[in-house]
Amino acid sequence: MIHGAQQPHSSQKGDVTEVVLVSHNPHKIVEMQDMLSKFCASVRVLSASQIGLTDEIEENGSTFEENALIKARAAAQMGYFGIADDSGLSVDALHGAPGVYSARYAGEPCDDHRNNEKLLLALKDVPAQKRGAKFVSVIAFAYPHQPQLDFTACGTCEGVVLTEYRGAGGFGYDPLFYVPEMHKTFAEMNAAEKNSISHRARAMQCFAQMFAARFGTNESSCARTQCENKWK
Repeated sequence: MIHGAQQPHSSQKGDVTEVVLVSHNPHKIVEMQDMLSKFCASVRVLSASQIGLTDEIEENGSTFEENALIKARAAAQMGYFGIADDSGLSVDALHGAPGVYSARYAGEPCDDHRNNEKLLLALKDVPAQKRGAKFVSVIAFAYPHQPQLDFTACGTCEGVVLTEYRGAGGFGYDPLFYVPEMHKTFAEMNAAEKNSISHRARAMQCFAQMFAARFGTNESSCARTQCENKWK
């Protein structure tokens, strides 16, 4: 059994009891606990602060995958299984920007309105047919002292960047990100609608499949989904 900071065993099913989600967001901890418990009843999800990982982690990767792995490996270096995510908006006409800088696109401190205004300015001369974009979410899982076993799961949601704000919900770039299949921006969707198609929801589904394949004790719970994943 893997427990806390002990050296991990092999990746046999059911041998993980504690994982660390490198986040201080209690809602994310509960969400991850609920999901992983479906596949491994004994698993317990800890927050970064519960293992003393309180210092800000420098996310200096050039991709969402690199940043997610940097954070997950911070917990792995302390002897724990680590989970972390990174996400953002990639705009075709801006060659993928704001990308990994999505949260601080307009500089520090992070400010959603300033980020949106900078995005609108950057796209002011771009016609509607060339305003394609996608939200990307990557979830990384890191093994303690065994980085060759680490893996990532990726989810995306395709859309376009509008020329004006629509909707009062959500956060970040949600009022500008229009999803054609839903005929709404993220900010116009209710929680159920957004969770059904969002990049994060798709990444979580993919991650759940991969976690179940390695650690699941309930095979019937592992639904087959189309997902992007990488074994490191």
